[in-house]
Amino acid sequence: MKRQEQKIENTWNMQDMYENEELFRSDAGKLEKQMEEFKSIQGSLGQSADQFLKVLKLHEQMNMVFEKLYVYANQKYHEDTTDARYQQMSGEMQIAAAKLSQSMSWMEPELLSLPKEKLEKYFEEQPELSDYRWFVKQITRQREHVLDAQTEELLARVSEIGQMPSTIFSMFNNADIRFPDAADGEGKKHTVTQGSFVSMLKSKDRTLRKSAFEALYSVYGQYANTLASIYYANAKQADFFAKERHYAGAMEEALSSNAIPMEVYENLIKTINKRMSGMYRYIGLRKKLLGLDELHMYDVYVPMVESPQKKYTFDEAKEIVKKALAPMGEDYLALLQEGFDHRWIDVYENEGKRTGAYSWGAYGTHPYVLLNYQGTLDDVFTLAHEMGHALHTWYSNQKQPYRYAGYRIFVAEVASTCNEALLIHYLLEHSGNDTERKYLINHFLDQFKGTMYRQTMFAQFEMATHRDMVQAGGVLTAGMLCNTYLNLNRQYFGDEMISDEEIQYEWARIPHFYTPFYVYQYATGFAAAITISSRILAGEAGIVEKYKEFLSSGSSRDPIDLLKICGVDMSVSQPVEAALDVFEEYLAKLEAMV
Repeated sequence: MKRQEQKIENTWNMQDMYENEELFRSDAGKLEKQMEEFKSIQGSLGQSADQFLKVLKLHEQMNMVFEKLYVYANQKYHEDTTDARYQQMSGEMQIAAAKLSQSMSWMEPELLSLPKEKLEKYFEEQPELSDYRWFVKQITRQREHVLDAQTEELLARVSEIGQMPSTIFSMFNNADIRFPDAADGEGKKHTVTQGSFVSMLKSKDRTLRKSAFEALYSVYGQYANTLASIYYANAKQADFFAKERHYAGAMEEALSSNAIPMEVYENLIKTINKRMSGMYRYIGLRKKLLGLDELHMYDVYVPMVESPQKKYTFDEAKEIVKKALAPMGEDYLALLQEGFDHRWIDVYENEGKRTGAYSWGAYGTHPYVLLNYQGTLDDVFTLAHEMGHALHTWYSNQKQPYRYAGYRIFVAEVASTCNEALLIHYLLEHSGNDTERKYLINHFLDQFKGTMYRQTMFAQFEMATHRDMVQAGGVLTAGMLCNTYLNLNRQYFGDEMISDEEIQYEWARIPHFYTPFYVYQYATGFAAAITISSRILAGEAGIVEKYKEFLSSGSSRDPIDLLKICGVDMSVSQPVEAALDVFEEYLAKLEAMV
């Protein structure tokens, strides 16, 4: 189906953002003038409280205008990526992003050069500045890690070099690497790519799964020394920049920049390690349900139970999601319905449309959701997930000024996962047959395994290689990386799993490792969401109101403090323990059904 053949009610209404492209172009011109003005007032932050306020306001206005332009251009491009007009518009916004960054680059260093006493005097003299106090604090609390102007300029110049390991890995992994074909049980050849690999591992044809697994990792094995050098270079550059800024190492810098206590990371790993018995039971059940004498790493992704063939119309999906989210209250459901009725969602696939799903939008307009809806049960979950993001954005945008509306990745997956947890509970309560119930529990357990256990294993690998090796002055080699990863794989999957030799190379294909100390946040966010959803389902007094306060808070507090609104303290083990309890509860349900 071509884009123009879509029914208008099944497409998002981009006119809610810009009624026409003339208005888009007008804002683009406005941004150009703002950038010139901003560059012209460099050096003025120390003049007066009024001038300080003027700079902060213009900085915020520029970001708001740019965000709207950038989102509009890219969402139009995503409608049909073959449309040359929107290819160009998206490209123009990439250029604008670089120009904006350059025009604003002077502000933070200049702000940090102002003495604390002068800043406090500004806040006393200009009452309007009180609305910016938290914004300024988030900058100034990094003061001890900001260096003199000459050194900052030097670090800025070499930062591009610091990105080279990531760039080299990306080019190798996405453009250059090629894999042998895989063969299925009938001898038919299948092309192995980064995109097709996981779908092959989900195939019921075990011969194909094994063949694809061996084909992919045989190539990573051939390049293990090269990839180890790239990984080591990335770890070294991260360690260099962290230590130059007076951090102990890359781990401390990554967590400190988001005001996350170190014990959050350490407690996550410690608690998961202590509670491996649930994962081992899951592996044993997987082996039993698949009817295998030996469970191998290429058997991890194939569904343990038959997938129900039932299809859901989009109208049916919306009704199911609304009923599942009823515990959130009438106001939440009314917002959900508003999104359904007023074209927040781009529903179906068309030629050239971006794949996957996401929630996005710009401050001042409602959020948008992109889907490629096919009518499967997984698509129903995707709808609940993305509307969780969308309503989180709506609540934050309604209650917070622009500077505090955006929320950080540490809490970003809480609302979406909470919605999924409510949905699976509802579906299990109203499922008409055991086949569907088994599939639903399988879906949840696999999601849990992939997020809580797998991402924590990645986090433990990063801690071992960055903090315990590179930060301590050690050298990383292919042998060390492979041994570390293989031992962790054995630890996380247990004795019931054959940790095939090829899995030692899995570290070499994970793009997230080139953004060090990022992946742990998937696990912490998932744990927080499961804890909150369990309290909602248990009818805990006041929890829904607290959760909505959390949704409405954007980044107006540190992420760790935002979750405390709901009584979730990620610096202690309790939320992770509570999430693992839920995992084992669902595991027991499936064990009892087979």
